Amino acid sequence: MASPERRDNFSAVCTEGSLSNKPTLAKPGQAKKLIIKNFKCKPNLPDNYQEHTWSKLREAVIAIQTSTAIAYSLEELYQAVENMCNHKMASQLYVNLTGLTESHVKSNIEQFLGESMDRHVFLKRINDCWRAHCRQMIMIRSIFLYLDRTYVLQNPTIHSIWDMGLDLFRHHIALNTLVQTRTVEGLLMLIEKERGGDTVDRTLLKSLLRMLSDLQIYQEAFEHKFLVATERVYAAEGQRLMQECTVPQYLAHVDRRLREELERLIHYLDPSTKPQLVHCVEKQLVSEHVSGVLSKGLPALLDTPRIPDLTLLYNLFSRVKNGLIELCSHFNSYIKKKGRTIVIDPEKDKSMVQELLEFKDKLDYIVLTCFNKNEKFVNSLKEAFEHFINQRTNKPAELIAKFVDVKLRAGNKEATEEELEKLLDKIMVQFRFIHGKDVFEAFYKKDLAKRLLVGKSASVDAEKSMLSKLKQECGGGFTSKLEGMFKDMELSKDINIAFKQHMSNSTESELELSVAILTMGYWPTYPVVEVRLPASLLRHQALFSKFYLAKHSGRKLQWQPTLGHCVLRAHFTQEKKELQVSLFQVLVLLLFNEGDNLSIEEIRTATNIEDGEVRRTLQSLACGKARVLTKSPRGREVQDLDRFTFNANFTNKFFRIKINQIQMKETTEEQKATEERVYQDRQYQIDAAIVRIMKMRKTLSHNLLITELYNQLKFPVKPADLKKRIESLIDRDYMERDKDNPNQYNYVA
Repeated sequence: MASPERRDNFSAVCTEGSLSNKPTLAKPGQAKKLIIKNFKCKPNLPDNYQEHTWSKLREAVIAIQTSTAIAYSLEELYQAVENMCNHKMASQLYVNLTGLTESHVKSNIEQFLGESMDRHVFLKRINDCWRAHCRQMIMIRSIFLYLDRTYVLQNPTIHSIWDMGLDLFRHHIALNTLVQTRTVEGLLMLIEKERGGDTVDRTLLKSLLRMLSDLQIYQEAFEHKFLVATERVYAAEGQRLMQECTVPQYLAHVDRRLREELERLIHYLDPSTKPQLVHCVEKQLVSEHVSGVLSKGLPALLDTPRIPDLTLLYNLFSRVKNGLIELCSHFNSYIKKKGRTIVIDPEKDKSMVQELLEFKDKLDYIVLTCFNKNEKFVNSLKEAFEHFINQRTNKPAELIAKFVDVKLRAGNKEATEEELEKLLDKIMVQFRFIHGKDVFEAFYKKDLAKRLLVGKSASVDAEKSMLSKLKQECGGGFTSKLEGMFKDMELSKDINIAFKQHMSNSTESELELSVAILTMGYWPTYPVVEVRLPASLLRHQALFSKFYLAKHSGRKLQWQPTLGHCVLRAHFTQEKKELQVSLFQVLVLLLFNEGDNLSIEEIRTATNIEDGEVRRTLQSLACGKARVLTKSPRGREVQDLDRFTFNANFTNKFFRIKINQIQMKETTEEQKATEERVYQDRQYQIDAAIVRIMKMRKTLSHNLLITELYNQLKFPVKPADLKKRIESLIDRDYMERDKDNPNQYNYVA
C-alpha cells in the first residue's frame, strides 16, 4: 500500500504545459534556474467526482466485509480518500463509511439469535465474528487513514475509525441482551469446568474477554457475575473441604487454588480483576476458616513440627485481615498449655529443664523459619514462657539451678566448651523468665559451694562465665556472695602454699593438708558435725590453726569436715593403690588398720559419724565398682546386722582409684530449709522496701503502698504476705495507722 505522505501528481501538472513562463537557458558559467508559478485558473472537479469516488470506496469496503477481492489497488483507494478530504468532502465521507459499517454489523446479529445453539459453538461463533470485525476494521482504517489523521483529529467530538467500529459492534451485537447473556454464561461455564479440573480452550477465553475489555463492558457485563460465581464456588468448597480434609491438605489446596487463579489472570482475565478475585478466594477459603483451621490443626503442626505446612499457614494468614493476630493468639495459647504440662507435673521434674530447653529451641526455630521472625510472635513466645514457667512457684527456679550444677560438674563430658557455653546461654534465657530468682540463687549457691569445695567443677572458665552472665542479667548485688566464694578459693590457694612452705621446715610432714578458708557470710551454712579424727589429722589441724591465726589475729576458725576429701595409700595383697576418697570414707577405712571384721555399730561408735552417713559411706566402699571392703551377707543395701572386712585381694588396673561417696538425695527437710532461708530473706527485703517507701512518702494509703511494693519487689508476693509485714512493722513502731483514717499509714521517725 502507498504511503499516506507520498505525492505523485507533480509530473502531471508539469506536462499539461500550464506554466506561465518557459524555462530560460542560463549563460555559460551560471547556475540554471527553474521558475514555477501558480495556475492562472483553479482546476475544477468533474460534476460526479464525489459520487464516483465514494462508489469506488464503497465497493472496496464491501469487498473487505465480504472477504472478496478488491478491484482497486490500495494506493489508488488511499489517494481517493486523500483527494476527497482535500476537497472538503471528509464529513460526508465519514458519514457514509459509518453508515456502511453499521449496516454490515447489523447484518451479523441474526446468526446469534437462534434459540437452540450449544454454548461452546455460540462462543466460537461470536469469537469468529469479533475477530473478523477487527481484521476488517484494520484494513478499512488503513485505506481511510488520511481521513482518520486529518478530519477525525480536528473534530474531537467524533470517534476514530477504529473506535467507531468498536462502538457499532458494542451497540448492535455485544449489548444485545441475549447475545451478552449467552456470551457471559458461556465464559463462566468454561471457567467453572477449568476449576473442576477439565481442560478448556484458554485461547477462546482470552479472545472473548479481551473483546469485552476492548468494548469497555468487561466490568459491567462479566466481572461482577464472575466474582459472584467465584464466591459461590469457593464458599461451598471451603465448607466441604474443612470437613473432609486434614489441615495440611486444606492449606495445600488453598495454596493451589490461589496459584490457579493467578494463572487465570495471566492467561485470560483482565489484570484489573486481580485485587477483587484474590480477595474473594482469600475471604472464602482463608478468612472464613481462620479459627477452624487453627483449632483443628495448629497444635498438631507445632508438635511435630511440620515446617513447610507452618510456613504456608503463616503466608496464607498474612494475606487476610486479622489472620496473623489470630495465629499469634493461638500460638500463645498452645505454648502456655504445652508448657504448663511440662512444668506442673512433679513426675517430670527430672527432665523439666531439658524439655523446656528443647521446647524453646523448637519454638525459636518455628518463629525464625516459619513466622519470618515476626516481632509479635517473638514477644508472644516470651510472654507465654514467662506465664507458664511461673505457674509452679519456685520449683522451676530450683530445678534450673540444679540443671546448671549437673552441667558444670567435673566428669560431665557430654559437651565441648563451646557447646557448654551455648547451653549456658540457653539456660540464661530460661532464667530470665522465672520470677523467683532468689530461689535460683539459693540453690545455685549451695551447689556451687559443693563443686568448689569438693573439686568437682568441670571448668573454672565455665563457672566464671556463668557468674558473668548472672551478673550481667541481675546486677552485682545478685552475684556479690557468689563472687566472694571464688575469692575465698583463690585466697585459700595462697594460704595453702604458704602453709606448705611453713611445714617444709617442720618435722610434722608425713601428710599434706589443704584447707579452704570460707567467709561465713558468703557460703551456705552447714550443720556442725563432730567426728573423731585420727591423731595425725588433729595434730595437723592444730598446726594450721596456729599458723593461720598467727597471721590473722582476732579471727576464729570452725572446722567443717563434711565436705573434706583425701588421698589414702592402701596396701593390698597383690599391689599398692592410692584411693581418692571422702573424709568420712577415710575415717572408716582407717579403722581396718586395727580390726578386720567390724559391724555398723562399731564403725559408728568409733567415728561418731551420723547413722545415715555411715550407711552411705559403707555402701560406697563395699557395694560399688571399687569394693575395697567386703560386706557379709552380700547385697546392694546396708543392713543393721551386716559386717564388713577389708578386701585384701582387691585389684584394679589403675593405680589411683576414685571412690565416689554415694550422695544423699536432697531430703524434704533440706529442701524446705533452703526455701525457708529464701522466705526469710524475702521478709527482710519486704520490710526494707516498706520502710524505704514510707520514709520517703511519710504518709501513704494502703492501696498505694501495695502498688509501690509491687513495683519495687523483684520476686512474686501475695497481698496477704505484704499485709503481714506491714502489721509487723506497725508492731515494731516503724509506722502507724492514721487515727482518722485506718486505711492510711504514717511513718514514725
